[in-house]
Amino acid sequence: MSEFRQRKICDLAIVPADTNATRNESTAMTSTTLTRNGVPEGSSPFYHGWLVVAVATLVALFGWGLGFYGPAVYLVALKDRFSWNNTQVSAAITVYYLVAAVIIMSSAKWFEHYGARKVVATGIIAMACGAAGLGLVSQQWHVPIAFLALSVGWAFMSGAAINIIVAPWFDRRRGLAVSLALTGSGLGGIVVVPALLAIRERYGFPTSVYVLSAAMLLIALPAVLAVLRPKRPGEHDGADQQETARSDAAGAASSWSIGTALRDIRFVSVSAAFAIALMAQVGFLTHQIAFLSPIVGTGGAAWAIGLMVATAMLWRISTGSFIDSVDARTFSFANFLVQALAMVAFLFAEGSMAIYLASCLLGLSIGNMIALPGIVLQREVPRAYFVRAIALVVGINQFTFAFGPALLGLLRDASGSYRLSIAVCCAIQLVAAAIIIVPKIVRTNEPLYGS
Repeated sequence: MSEFRQRKICDLAIVPADTNATRNESTAMTSTTLTRNGVPEGSSPFYHGWLVVAVATLVALFGWGLGFYGPAVYLVALKDRFSWNNTQVSAAITVYYLVAAVIIMSSAKWFEHYGARKVVATGIIAMACGAAGLGLVSQQWHVPIAFLALSVGWAFMSGAAINIIVAPWFDRRRGLAVSLALTGSGLGGIVVVPALLAIRERYGFPTSVYVLSAAMLLIALPAVLAVLRPKRPGEHDGADQQETARSDAAGAASSWSIGTALRDIRFVSVSAAFAIALMAQVGFLTHQIAFLSPIVGTGGAAWAIGLMVATAMLWRISTGSFIDSVDARTFSFANFLVQALAMVAFLFAEGSMAIYLASCLLGLSIGNMIALPGIVLQREVPRAYFVRAIALVVGINQFTFAFGPALLGLLRDASGSYRLSIAVCCAIQLVAAAIIIVPKIVRTNEPLYGS
């Protein structure tokens, strides 16, 4: 009896953090007979991971549509209703992102303990309650309560969640899978936001958030409940004929911790580079209409944003076809330089055509900015600890970029134009490029194992 208990304790000591739900379901599946292709006997030969990617795309569509692009629509309506000034509007955006950042940084334990299905479903319900709640507010103090629910929804449906949903199902083609899933983020701007605006114009703001919230509950929630599940023993993508040596080594790695990661230049370089780059990017995107409208008019600004989003989506899909065969850090370095070049193009743009070209150039960069942190981490962090690593990086990123809109607003008010703001964005992207490439220069290539 004592020998059995000792062996059991040893087993628990070496197994990395995992979900209780996943462990129970995995145990139940160990007796399943497997075919030569790694698919449980009697099941469909179609790999379930691609259904997971499709559902992740749907989650991203509503997550970004209502949680990232939506606040700009909500706050315009609320500003008109409560006569808020610009400072109050910017503060509301910042607090929303900061609360979500705190939740994201602690989200790994929720995903590990409860599994993606329950956590993402909770996020969808919270997002729907928050968005619909904004249509019900009658007092200004009701607004923070609705935004708190939105923060929970955004935390469980944003970049960290998409990476966590998709990552277990792919190894060699994870970059392609994540890129396809994050296409939903662009679709959110193309589909959800115009729907919000069109319904608001005809039926009023409350109806617009009710309709989109109901659509999310009727479409995304059933898909998540039906498709998201733990990966079964023997299931693998066709490109992953067997578990890689890196995965086996990861399973035997010693404990990974936040303290260990924050002392490693490779992890810090990923987190710091993308945090400041996204701060500049989100700041610019928040002020983009205000910057472009005096130059090309409101209609021209809408065209510029449409071209930017379309370019971002097409380039993200194209990147997915080759990102798994190139060095992710080097590609990130180039991505930062492209966005810096886009800022230069905006600085010197005169006329509609120059603005449109600069917008397309910006689209080439923003399309991959949210996908690249996970792709870099996939190759440097043990698989068993990827969930914690990506949650920490995305949380730090969001905490930092929450200050982007306010920073650019202050620079614009201090200088009287957006030229200084755009120049600072350019400089920040150059600094990010320098940070991300540092580990390549010092040749630190070992995986990020715990100590």
